Amino acid sequence: MSLTIAVPREIYAGEKRVATVPEVVEKLLKLGFAVRVESGAGAAANFSDESYQAAGARISGNAAELMDGADIVFKVRGPTADEIALMKPGTTLVSFIWPAQNPELMQRLAARKLTVLAIDSLPRQLSRAQKMDALTSMASISGYRAVIEAANAFGRFFNGQVTAAGKIPPAKVFVAGAGVAGLAAIGTAANLGAIVRANDTRAEVADQVVSLGGEFVKVDYEEEGSGGGGYAKVMSEGFQQAQRAMYASQAREADIIITTALIPGKPAPRLITAEMVQSMKPGSVIVDMAGEQGGNCELTVPGEAVVRHGVTIIGYTDLVSRLAKQSSTLYSTNLLRVTEELCKTKDGVINVNMDDDAIRGLTVVKDGTITWPPPPPKLPAAPPQAKPAAAAMPAKKSGHGHGAGEPASAKSLAILFGVGALLFWLVGAFAPASFLSHFTVFVLACFVGYMVVWNVTPALHTPLMSVTNAISSIIAIGALVQVAPPLGAETVGRPGALILGLAVAALTLTAINMFGGFAVTRRMLAMFRK
Repeated sequence: MSLTIAVPREIYAGEKRVATVPEVVEKLLKLGFAVRVESGAGAAANFSDESYQAAGARISGNAAELMDGADIVFKVRGPTADEIALMKPGTTLVSFIWPAQNPELMQRLAARKLTVLAIDSLPRQLSRAQKMDALTSMASISGYRAVIEAANAFGRFFNGQVTAAGKIPPAKVFVAGAGVAGLAAIGTAANLGAIVRANDTRAEVADQVVSLGGEFVKVDYEEEGSGGGGYAKVMSEGFQQAQRAMYASQAREADIIITTALIPGKPAPRLITAEMVQSMKPGSVIVDMAGEQGGNCELTVPGEAVVRHGVTIIGYTDLVSRLAKQSSTLYSTNLLRVTEELCKTKDGVINVNMDDDAIRGLTVVKDGTITWPPPPPKLPAAPPQAKPAAAAMPAKKSGHGHGAGEPASAKSLAILFGVGALLFWLVGAFAPASFLSHFTVFVLACFVGYMVVWNVTPALHTPLMSVTNAISSIIAIGALVQVAPPLGAETVGRPGALILGLAVAALTLTAINMFGGFAVTRRMLAMFRK
C-alpha cells in the first residue's frame, strides 16, 4: 500500500517557503506516493491550490485534516508543539531540525514515536549527498539575496561609471566567510561591477574566490581553519587577534560588508565590533547573514535593519524567504532526491536504511529513539600511493659526445636534410607523373593541416575540432587541385563537369565547416569572459 506525503502550510513568522512545489508533486506521484497539500501552503511562494490540484495533489482544508492519515510529512521549519501533536505515532518527518540547537524539540519528537530526518544533518562530505544538500541550495540563495539587499540600501551604483556629470567609483565589497553563501555573494557583487574582497579561515577557498572575480585577503597568521562538513572551526586566540586587525582595516575601506561566518552548534562568531562600524564611511552597509544565530556584527538586531553611526546594518533572518518561489523549488527538489533514496523500489513505500551513510546521517530520531549524533560516515579508503619511480639511469653518451635529450648538432641536421632532399629527388626522377601529383597534394595537405591545427591559439581548439580541421584541410587541397590543376596537368586531361562540381561543393562545405567551427568556438569562449 502506497504512503501519503503531507505538505502543511508553514506557520513560522515570516516564512514564505513551501516544502513541495507542483512540479515535484508530479514526480512524487510517479514514485508511487499520494500527495496532500494544506490549502494555501504555497500561496506566499506564488503556488496556488489549483496548480497543486492540476499536478495531482489533494487539497486539505486545514492542518488537522491534512495530518489525518499522513504517513510522511514534508516541512521547511521545525514543527511546533501543536503540529507535533497532530502527527500520529510512526509518521516520518523530513524537515530542518537543527538537533544541536533544539534539544527540547528532539525530546518532543522522540516522545511522539516519530521517525525524523533532519535535512540539515546530511553528511555533506559524501559526494552522492550533493543532490540532497538543502543547506547548499538555501545558502546560495541567501548569498545572492544579501547582495540585493545591500544594493537596495546602498546610496549609489555598484559598478564604476564615467558620465558627463562626473566620475562614479565602483563600490568596494568585503565578504567575511567564503562558504557557499559567501561565494554566491562574491559572484553576485562581482557581476554587478563592484570591487570584491573576501576572507575565510579555510585557505583552500582562495582559488574559488579568485575564480568568481574576487580578491582573497589573507590573515597574517598561519593556521588551518577547516572544521569538516563545509564549515569552519573555532580558531586560536592568536589567529583571532590577527583576523580582527585585518577586519578593522577592511572596514575603513569597504562600502559594503557581508558576513556569513557560522560554526555548527555554536553562536555566530563576532567579527565586526562597534568600533569597526564607527570607522566605516557614512552611508556604508553591513548585511549580517548570521543574524538568526546572534550575528557576526556586535550591533546587529536580528530580523531588523538599523542605522548605527551612519551605517545601515541589515540583520534579516528571512533572506531565503525573500526569494520564496526559487528557494521552494530548490528545497522541494532536494526533498525529492531524499525520497528517491528512501524509495528505490518506486512503489510508494520508504525504507529508512540505517546502513546507508547518507540516510543514517539524516536520521536523528528513529521510531521514537534519538539517534543523533550519528557515527562518522565511512568514507572510501584513500588509493594506495604509488611507489616512487626508480631513479632514471644517466643517459649513455654516444661516441659524438651527445647524451640523450641533447639538441642535435649542425652536422646531424645537415645529414638529415641531405637524406630528405635525396629522397625527394629520387621520387621526382623515377616516380610516375600521376604518383608525383598525388604525392604533392599529400605533402601540401599535411603542411596546411599542420598550420591549421597547431599554428592556431590552443584555446580555440577542442580534440574533435582539431581532427575535423585536419581532415577538412586535406579535402580543401584535393578540391583545389581539381578546380585549378597544377602546371603540367593539362596533358592528363581536365576534369569533367561532374568532378568539377563535386570539387566546388566540397570546397564550399569545407570552408563553412572550418570557419564556422572557429566562430562557434569563439562564441563559446565569450560566455566565460566578463
